[in-house]
Amino acid sequence: MPAVRSKICGITRIEDALAAVEAGADAIGLVFYARSPRAVNVLQARAIIAALPPFVTTVGLFVNASRCELNETLDAVSLDMLQFHGDESPEACESYQRPYIKALRVKAGDDIGAACAAYAGARGILLDTYVEGVPGGTGEAFDWSLIPAGLSKPIILAGGLNPANVAAAIAQVRPYAVDVSGGVEQAKGVKDHGKIRAFVQAVRNSSSGM
Repeated sequence: MPAVRSKICGITRIEDALAAVEAGADAIGLVFYARSPRAVNVLQARAIIAALPPFVTTVGLFVNASRCELNETLDAVSLDMLQFHGDESPEACESYQRPYIKALRVKAGDDIGAACAAYAGARGILLDTYVEGVPGGTGEAFDWSLIPAGLSKPIILAGGLNPANVAAAIAQVRPYAVDVSGGVEQAKGVKDHGKIRAFVQAVRNSSSGM
């Protein structure tokens, strides 16, 4: 099995970003959604990114952001990839001409294959837990058996992952990458560095053992 990548999302502090990098995470996520307890502003985001060494992917998470708001952020912050976590259409995602991930909140009856096909320009599809009225970051896992095999896009698995269950998730889903936020925190927006190390190590052990 190819090595599974890991992304630590909801980074709000430089020290947490550096802890993620030191642990071996492939990417960090910055939340540009004011209603999130893990939201960062432009100045915070720029400071975090400036502190990073090379070869770490920076992902900006947006939820139904207006074109004006998103363009202002892109002008001010050097992001490697966009993550659309709202109801953005394929056309809206494509219109920024940036590499992007589309997040889908999974529930029974969803046609994940059709969604992957609809977002043909996405670099990957992130599968998260569906909770009514909440765009993400719920800390709850969904039924991984709902994910069909043979999807057309690399799958990033999210939703309720933590150091204790990520190995089982990888064994069942065999995703391209895993994404964690609340599962490695001591408080919302404040990461637990020990949990980050444990999570990334569990991901690596799972990849090497399969």
